[in-house]
Order: sequence, then structure tokens, then C-alpha cells
Amino acid sequence: MVVVVVVVVAGAVVEVASGAAAPASSSDPPHAAATRAIAALANAIRDSGDMRRDGNWARALARYTRQMPIVVQKYGGTSVADAERIRAVAARAVATQKSGNSVVVVVSAMGKSTDELITLASEVTPNSHPREMDMLLTAGERISMALLAMAIEDHGIGSMSLTGSQAGILTTVEHGHAEIIGIRGDRVREGLGEGKVVIVAGFQGFSPETRDVTTLGRGGSDATAVALAATLQADVCEIYTDVDGVFTADPRVVPGARKLDEISFEEMLELAAAGAGVLMARSVEFGRRYNIPIHVRSSFHGGVGTWVKEETMEEAIIRGVAHDVSEAKVTVHGVPDSPGLAARLFEPLAEAGLSVDMIVQNVSREGVTDISFTVARSQLNTAETVAKLAAEAIGAAGVDVDHNIAKISLVGAGMKDELGIAGKMFRILSDHGVNIEMISTSPIRISCVVRGDDVAAAVQGLHDGFALGEES
Repeated sequence: MVVVVVVVVAGAVVEVASGAAAPASSSDPPHAAATRAIAALANAIRDSGDMRRDGNWARALARYTRQMPIVVQKYGGTSVADAERIRAVAARAVATQKSGNSVVVVVSAMGKSTDELITLASEVTPNSHPREMDMLLTAGERISMALLAMAIEDHGIGSMSLTGSQAGILTTVEHGHAEIIGIRGDRVREGLGEGKVVIVAGFQGFSPETRDVTTLGRGGSDATAVALAATLQADVCEIYTDVDGVFTADPRVVPGARKLDEISFEEMLELAAAGAGVLMARSVEFGRRYNIPIHVRSSFHGGVGTWVKEETMEEAIIRGVAHDVSEAKVTVHGVPDSPGLAARLFEPLAEAGLSVDMIVQNVSREGVTDISFTVARSQLNTAETVAKLAAEAIGAAGVDVDHNIAKISLVGAGMKDELGIAGKMFRILSDHGVNIEMISTSPIRISCVVRGDDVAAAVQGLHDGFALGEES
């Protein structure tokens, strides 16, 4: 016998249980199978956590019966830059829900509004006020989320906008570059359970330790979206941007760059760390850690973008070439060649909160050597100051800095099993008159520091030399 249990929730008839009933015995009272099915349903709702969360059977049942696939969508500043684009985002979110999904939208601040707020703060005061700066900058996302919620409501669909703290995004205490340490997400789940499109402000959270609002720094909205997708066990996280996906090189430098249909988490992490700005490394790390597929696509049309996922159909030898012009080089000259002095140089840099990328130590001559390292230009002044103090303490000859550098990287999961990639890369750079100053590698990446003026020639040469514009 097949049993179908139908209940009424909020005036709607909902089928909540259907299936073959257990065999009935001759001693079973009438409707025993239906009674067992209802009991099984009650147990399932209780065990799902919905009853514990609500304490209300009607709401718990409504939520339990609305278990649709969850899609998290993130829209960057260009995607919500004006009223027309906000309405377009609203239409896409509503269409996604109507196709049978629960939808969470993470938004950045409109256009260049974050930059405008930073400029305004600098006009008000020359001093640093980290806590108040975070309070100021989070206003941009609050504007975006409220306007988007209004636009969605105009479609006749319920919506709920939440700040990072209202969404339960917990962070470390650092202002300006906090890291996500957890997401409660109760109010997000509540909104989804009520059939609403939930809009969450990206780039922000709050520290449970200080109870202050914090911002997540560069790429914070991407990280918010993927972390939310992991918390909600979403089916996919869609990152909408002003480009069509991930390309084999920056199309602004290489017009013939090709859009990738898919790329592995491992490769995307390396490209992001090497300067590919379409996704930030920490959002990709969230995706890899919790196996959340990320779909990078354009917010201006409905075409398929690039899927970032655990495994790809094909393991390319070289997936792409990335470049980074945001770093500078610091060289400490005449470092005595003695055990422990490198540690005495780099430990103060770490204590100052500086992130060092590439490091090269030259061969010692006459008991001294030179040590060079790269840092973000935004941290160069601090790095130079700390390096000079450390150099004096260890008896080094001096410190100089070089602003005119760039990092060029080849990335591909297949290169770890392929011979001759490094040699070919160096030959191509040589043929284009590009001198290599520093080299670093990983199993799937080779990076070179070159002159900043040589970026275009190096990227184009490598892209052509490894035939990255050709379909495989």
C-alpha cells in the first residue's frame, strides 16, 4: 500500500510524505499506516533541526517541506553600480528562485563608492582610525543590499536584507583585514525557510571578541559568498562580475586570451595568488575546503562562465599565465653569512604584519651575501623601515627598494609531470628580451620577477609560446 500524507500550512496544501507503507498486520487498527507515516514525518522534522530552531511545528514543517537547492550569488560593484543594474540583478535573482532554487545574494558596494568613502575620510582626517573606518566602509554594502531588496520586492517576491553581523558572520578582531572564523546563519536560514530571497552585505562581519563591526579587506565579498555557500551547504556559488569568466591571460594585455570552461581549485588558487584578479585566493580556498563549486560568470548576459571545482575533465599542462604589478622588491646588501641572521631579518617583518612573497639569497662571497624579497607595494614603506632596522641590528651594509618590478607566472596541474616547462619558459622570455631577476616554483607553478616595463612582452610571449589561445 502507498501512503500519501497531506497537510495544510499557511493555507496551502502541501504533500509532505509519500511512499510505501510498512506491511500491515491483521491486528493493525484502521489508518495505522498513515499514523506511522505521520510519526515518521514528525521524527524527520525533529531530527532535521528545524523544530529545535523554531520551537513551532507549523514553521518547522513549512521549512522542512521547502528544502529546495540553494544557490548563492555574489555581485560585485560594477554589477550594482546604478539603479538599472540593480534592477537587472533583482530580475536574475527572482528568475533563479522561480526556477526552483532558494537564493542568497551577496552584494558589494555600488561602483566606486568604497573608494569615494576612503577619499572622504582622508579629507576629514590624515590620521588612522581603523574601527571608525570599518564603520564607514560597511555603509556602502548596506546601501546596495537595501536597494536590491526593494527591487526584488517589486517583483512580488519576499526579500530580506542583512548586514554581515545580522547574518552571523563572525570574524577575527583585525580592522580592515579581518578573517572569517565562522558563520551562524540562523537568520539567513529563517529567511530562506519563509521563501524569501535573502540579501547579505559582503565584505563585512563582526568580532565576537570585541563586538565591533569589521571589514574583510580585498576580495572580502567573494569570501563572504563562498563561506555562506559552505555554511548553507549550497549546490553552487555563482560569482557575477564584469568579465565572462577566467581567461588564459588578462584579456587587457593579451587580446587573444581564451575563456576557460573549467579549472581546478588548485590551479585557481595558484592563479589568484599570482595576480589573476577575477577571484581572490581565500574565496577559492573556502570552495576547495568545503567542495563548493564556484561558477564565475558575467552579470551582463546569461552565458556560461568558468566552473572552478575539485576535478576537471582534462588536466592541462599549462592552464594560464598571470601577472602581478602590485609588488615591490626590497634588497638587504652585505648580510654576514652566519647561521640565524636570516631569521633575525624576517622575524621582525612577520611581527610587523608584513606578508613576504618571493625570497632569494645570493651565493656568499667573502663572508657576506645579499637577500632580496618582494612585498605588496601598499606595505613597502613599513617593510623598508623594518628592514633597515633589522639590517642595522645584524650588521648588514644597507637596504634599497625597487618599485619597477612585476611577477609573471605559468600555472598548470599537468606541468608537474611534464619535462622542460621551466626551460621553455626561460627561453621564451629571453627571446623577447626579458631578463629574469628572481624565480620561485611550486609543483604546478613557475613564477619570475622581471622589470615592470616588460610585463606586456612577457605575458604575450608566454601565452603565444605555449599556445594558450588555441582550443585543446
